[in-house]
Amino acid sequence: MSQNWYTLDKTADVISPSLLVYPDRIEKNIQHMIAVAGDIGKLRPHIKTHKTAEIVKMQMAHGIHKFKCATITEADLLGSCKARDVLLAMQPVGANVDRFFNLIERYPKTEFSTIVDSELCVEIIGKKAEEKQIRVGLFLDLNTGMNRTGIVPNISALNLYKLIEAHPFLIARGLHAYDGHIRNTDLKERKLACDQAFEKVGELKQLIEGKGGRVDTIIAGGSPSFPIHASRAKVEVSPGTSLLWDERYGTLFPEMGFIPAAALFTRIVSRPEPNLACLDIGHKAIAPEMNFPRVKIFGMEQAEQIGQSEEHLVVKFSENRDFKVGDVHYAIPMHICPTVAKYPKLLTVKNGTITGSWEVVARDH
Repeated sequence: MSQNWYTLDKTADVISPSLLVYPDRIEKNIQHMIAVAGDIGKLRPHIKTHKTAEIVKMQMAHGIHKFKCATITEADLLGSCKARDVLLAMQPVGANVDRFFNLIERYPKTEFSTIVDSELCVEIIGKKAEEKQIRVGLFLDLNTGMNRTGIVPNISALNLYKLIEAHPFLIARGLHAYDGHIRNTDLKERKLACDQAFEKVGELKQLIEGKGGRVDTIIAGGSPSFPIHASRAKVEVSPGTSLLWDERYGTLFPEMGFIPAAALFTRIVSRPEPNLACLDIGHKAIAPEMNFPRVKIFGMEQAEQIGQSEEHLVVKFSENRDFKVGDVHYAIPMHICPTVAKYPKLLTVKNGTITGSWEVVARDH
């Protein structure tokens, strides 16, 4: 029988590389996420990490019915799962505007909304909504320091929000503030940084309401900051990585209490030198944007990862190790989100046995 949570009892017929997921551990992470949020109504989990119907349905079974996503395909998946409330957290432009409206028409029982930070996008979406004679919910996307998307929460943001409110076919649903740049490992420092960034959001809310506007909802944070934002009134939180977890977040935020629920299955394909081993987890098998190490390889924790190409990962040992070509190893990615997107299906594991597979439905744009 398996000695560790991640190992398989029988590996002869398992293709490497493969991505294994452990539903029992995912279930524990869902339960912990709910406990940390304190109120299930505050949760709007992001599905960008797992992109699978089965994990969406696991969350829905717990009474979670609001979700966040990054792509039209992810939004389509949520519509097919009959999620009640879906936020597309990527301002739709170009052909994606029509695709967004197609979703609204295809899944009338799902309330779709999206984010905007541009007057031009408000005008385009408003015009399309008027043509189709439907009302569309928009969240104003705020830049609270990440400098990736969003409008700085100032008078310009107020004016853009008022523009949404004034449009007869648009609904100003609230504010969206993602603070992914805040990754302080010390919880007190992280909370201070989150509070300082969120202060501007609160000020904008007061400004809007002081001018007669209405801000029903604020959606804030990602996995590292969601326990902090969960304590705020009328704020929804959007953890995503929390459900599968990874080595990067596990190392940075051990106090959060989530557990790895996915592992790479890999084999040694070559021993080119006595102190070198090559595994079959190259760029095509794992997210390559991180500096080395890109994975935590169980049993090779002290090895130095020195090279990676499309199909290969080379590790170096300080002394000769008795590893053989064909040996099976397991690894936790440093970044699980883009790693999942590299696999058409995830192999489900229970008690050391592969029980089936889950299609990564929304891996394609």
